[in-house]
Amino acid sequence: MAKTLTIPDPISGKTYTLEYTRKSVEQMEKQGFIAEDVQKKPMTMLPALFAGAFLAHHRYVKQDVIDGIYARLTKRDELISKLVEMYNEPILSLLDDPEPGEDEGNLDWTADW
Repeated sequence: MAKTLTIPDPISGKTYTLEYTRKSVEQMEKQGFIAEDVQKKPMTMLPALFAGAFLAHHRYVKQDVIDGIYARLTKRDELISKLVEMYNEPILSLLDDPEPGEDEGNLDWTADW
């Protein structure tokens, strides 16, 4: 089950569901997001990490709205930790083997060296 984070915004009356999918992580990478740079460039990369979580369900929310939401959030250190955990989930799913019996078309492979 995908990890999501929910942010109800009483000012706008909207509820935002933040999530990372393989597609949204790929889009973030194409836009220049590098997870390893979060430690080196926190002023640039932490806001990008937060904004990227909107791509899966709220692609068309403007950056100034996202910035305003972030500015009003509490417990940001915990939030960043959860975002990192969420971001890693679709990446790890790339390495998971399919469940046995899940699909009869699963393929095996062998090395010839």
